[in-house]
Amino acid sequence: MFRFSRLLSFTLILCCCGEIWAQEAAPATEQRQRRTPENPDFDRWESKIQEFETWDSRRLPPKNHILFAGASSIVMWKLNDWYPEWRPINRGFGGSFMAETTHFADRTILKHEPKVVVLYSGENDIARGSSPETLLEEFKKFVKTIHDPLPETTIVFLAIKPTEVRWRVIEEIRESNALIKEYCEANDHLEFIDTHTPILGEDGRPRKELFQDAVHLNEDGYALWDAELRPVLERVFQPETKAEGGD
Repeated sequence: MFRFSRLLSFTLILCCCGEIWAQEAAPATEQRQRRTPENPDFDRWESKIQEFETWDSRRLPPKNHILFAGASSIVMWKLNDWYPEWRPINRGFGGSFMAETTHFADRTILKHEPKVVVLYSGENDIARGSSPETLLEEFKKFVKTIHDPLPETTIVFLAIKPTEVRWRVIEEIRESNALIKEYCEANDHLEFIDTHTPILGEDGRPRKELFQDAVHLNEDGYALWDAELRPVLERVFQPETKAEGGD
């Protein structure tokens, strides 16, 4: 009986140690899975934000410019190739939630005093469980953060795109787009652009030839976005406000 008790105690110790080790050795992917739009980890972006600030300290882009913000679909867009006449500022950071874009706006957006902010955000939020109503509230917070100090700045929201890998939340994506579109149409200096529909094929599913992987667009995909966005930029970003420089 004594030997059995010792064996049982030893086994329990091993189990506890194993559990502690597993928690401490959790892979980065598991750590990322614990982050949610409602519980973001702002610290994970600090090095990236500091990188932006280093660039700005060397050559601060001019004001009254077009600035793109949001997640990886912005990061991977070769904006200076598409819009060389405007030299847009890219301040996207991949994998971000909308609350994180808002949180860092004073360090990435507001100091540039842009005339136009093009935002692509929310796809990661919906994929990680946010409701369309919650996303709308986050968008309202972003708008307030920009418009309180810069009331004349136009904010252009690019509709959340459909992807095969996130097709399970397509209804939530569609509802989110509808809610944000309605809000944009009811308020000044807000523009909603349907960059969702052109991605769909005749079968109603995302067109695979427009993607470089399961989530991100290729150049053909960005060409469809450009066809929708460029007319709006030409309307709200007057030629006389075009500036030299940028990053």
